[in-house]
Amino acid sequence: MYSAVSNLGAGGTQDITLSDTATGVLYGFFAVTGLVSGGINNLLGPQITLCLGSLGYALYIGALWCHQTQGTDWFLIFAGALLGISAALLWSAQGSIMMSYPLEKDKGKAFGVFWAIFQLGSFIGAVIALAINIRSGGLSAVSTGTYLAFIIIMFIGTASTILILPPHKIVRADGTLVKLEAASTPREEVRNLIVVLKDRRMIALIPMFFASNYFYSYQGAVNTFYFDGPTRALNATLEGAGAIVGALVIGFLVLDGSYFKRRTRGYLGLAFVTITTIIVWSCGLAWQVEFTRNTVSPKQHYTDKGYHGKGALYFFYYFGDASYQALAYWIMGAISNDPFTLARYAGFYKAIQSAGSAGSYGMDAVAPPFLNELLASWIMLLVSFPLAAWVIHGIKETSYNEEKTVYIDDVKAGNAEEGVGKGEDTSSVTKEAVQEGSD
Repeated sequence: MYSAVSNLGAGGTQDITLSDTATGVLYGFFAVTGLVSGGINNLLGPQITLCLGSLGYALYIGALWCHQTQGTDWFLIFAGALLGISAALLWSAQGSIMMSYPLEKDKGKAFGVFWAIFQLGSFIGAVIALAINIRSGGLSAVSTGTYLAFIIIMFIGTASTILILPPHKIVRADGTLVKLEAASTPREEVRNLIVVLKDRRMIALIPMFFASNYFYSYQGAVNTFYFDGPTRALNATLEGAGAIVGALVIGFLVLDGSYFKRRTRGYLGLAFVTITTIIVWSCGLAWQVEFTRNTVSPKQHYTDKGYHGKGALYFFYYFGDASYQALAYWIMGAISNDPFTLARYAGFYKAIQSAGSAGSYGMDAVAPPFLNELLASWIMLLVSFPLAAWVIHGIKETSYNEEKTVYIDDVKAGNAEEGVGKGEDTSSVTKEAVQEGSD
């Protein structure tokens, strides 16, 4: 829903400078909090972490509403800072669940389903913006009723976090427990954060993480510069559709293809993303050399001759983006099945990604040539591929052999041997695991 509101013209405020300032503060706090958000998730559990993480989004929409009615600029910037903190919590918990709860053979599918649902918000917001533009020829300030509707939907989402089960209560379809321990300790999280920062695989993936959102500012700037209001809304609709299709294609058909071993699927995913990136960005370059920031011409409408190719380019920009994000998550999920480890990886990923986003919006703020922004974004993507290939080369067929993997049948058998179930006290973790396995 936050993505949907973002498509309604500077977050519905119609004040681009204020919106950009709040967004910059958001990404700055996001980057810093992301380094420790995985550890917070491991201490509090995904239920509480997701609840706290989603509250920031509702607060931000409330701040937009207050700005609309009261003109409280400071509160919007403050809400942006809080959203940066809460977003880091939400994405760390989400990443841990998405990468650790499924079976190893289903991690690509898990991303595809998640990303499709996530991008559905952007798609809905774009359709709303398109409808308003077609009807009135432009976007006016968002009404109070619209803000209220979004806030209500967000609070429903926040309330739904009570349905989330922690890792130690989850039994996969193959009978393995996701995690035996219910929570970590602060000392362990500090120690393991240092381990993540020193992990050569994570260091090698930094260029991939940094580049994964860097191109958003360039694509958005060109969209605003080149097209009129209705066409920008149509492009946003195409972006949402491209992201949904791309996530489902790579998740179900490439990364989780059943005919190849896991490392081979990783290489196929990398090849798919590399080829897609080269083709799509080559087309973007061919278009970009036709104009600059100083080009003076009427903004293009979607009924004008020559638009169809540019509309298709925006579809495939986000098709490629979804594929790229899927590969990054799949690689992390292939390194480990441990939810605590993957929460730290997800937090680190979002921290580096947010730092890249902040840098890209800072670059765009000084209005460099569009060609420079395109080349910077494209080169970063290309540089990340050989390093990702090195990490994929070290992926094992399964992580079960290297990690402490517990099967529910073994837990139940062990409890039976010890007489559990006849009134003896035992850890809540074991009881819950046995109950989940029995269910």
